[in-house]
Amino acid sequence: MKVVLVNGSRRDAGCTYTALSVVAKELEAQGIDTEIVAVGSRVVKGELDAVVKEVGAKITDADGLIVGSPVYYASPTGEILMFLDRLFGAYGNELRYKCGSSIASARRGGTTSTVDVLNKYFQINQMPVVSSNYWNIVHGNTPDEVVKDEEGMQTMRLLGQNFAWLVKSIDAAKKAGIELPQGENKIKTNYIR
Repeated sequence: MKVVLVNGSRRDAGCTYTALSVVAKELEAQGIDTEIVAVGSRVVKGELDAVVKEVGAKITDADGLIVGSPVYYASPTGEILMFLDRLFGAYGNELRYKCGSSIASARRGGTTSTVDVLNKYFQINQMPVVSSNYWNIVHGNTPDEVVKDEEGMQTMRLLGQNFAWLVKSIDAAKKAGIELPQGENKIKTNYIR
């Protein structure tokens, strides 16, 4: 089993990466492979098509997707929104019934609105959204400050545990012969892979 974690920040090793790393560490402790892909820094350099194809190939074989974004003006970054629009337009059907979750990092405010926007991508694509014991948010202006956010770190660890449990539950159901719903996705897009 594998989960792909997407970093929507322009900083490959910043606060969002720090939060995603805590979730990835917990998933790996639960026996699930992970890969964190830096997207925000690549989209801002004009590599949107290449990174969509790269992540699209990875999620086709993955069991879940976690998307992290810093808060810019009380919402996700423009880079992650461009990326998700293209990714879900091109690979949305491959994501159906795979687990999804979002993470927001901020110095202070805007986190819950950011998580709300990101979660809509999962919901419209029939993905079970995994939660924690609080909103999936961390606070801090630097990675060191994020690590000191005890409640945020606890939330990230529990998110990793909950995500692992649901991925394993879906896998067990498939192995037991329980079929996934076959409802047709009526959303048509014109995105080219």
